[in-house]
Amino acid sequence: MAAVASRYARALVDVVMQQKIDPAAALQQVKSIVGAIEESDDLRRVWEAPDIPADQKRKLLDAIGTRAGLSRIIRNFFAVLIDHQRIAMVEHIARQFEAELDAELGFAEAQITSARQLTEQEKQDMESRVASLTGKKVRARYAADPELLGGVMVQVGSTIYDGTVRGQLQKLREQLMNS
Repeated sequence: MAAVASRYARALVDVVMQQKIDPAAALQQVKSIVGAIEESDDLRRVWEAPDIPADQKRKLLDAIGTRAGLSRIIRNFFAVLIDHQRIAMVEHIARQFEAELDAELGFAEAQITSARQLTEQEKQDMESRVASLTGKKVRARYAADPELLGGVMVQVGSTIYDGTVRGQLQKLREQLMNS
């Protein structure tokens, strides 16, 4: 399933970049249709139903797209998903589209967890440090976890940078046990 989602997402990224469409607007439009599908079981059932003709499904897409202000490219992308019976995978495709778009634009997604809420200045400092580590612009999500005791843990992709007191205590314990 991941390979299929990646193929559709990559194709949309290629079109967005080649047609010089605003990536943020394209992402927002994709998210708005995915949100509509997530909110409406009826819409999902209609678009996933094999016994409903594709042209009727596309008419429904056109009605929703007109109200949502979809660009022709995004409308056509969802029409392809409907025609190829991929609506069941739309959430995965949308997440992969966002990840592929971020990679294309040079962004890194970072999850920053600290023992307490960070101030705006601390957040800017953290994003700057992560940007220098990764060599990419950073989109950060923040969380607080008092169990960390102090410090910060940063996850970028599968790489974890652990600068927490809890992490340092665990390393110390391992060193003592191995001695």
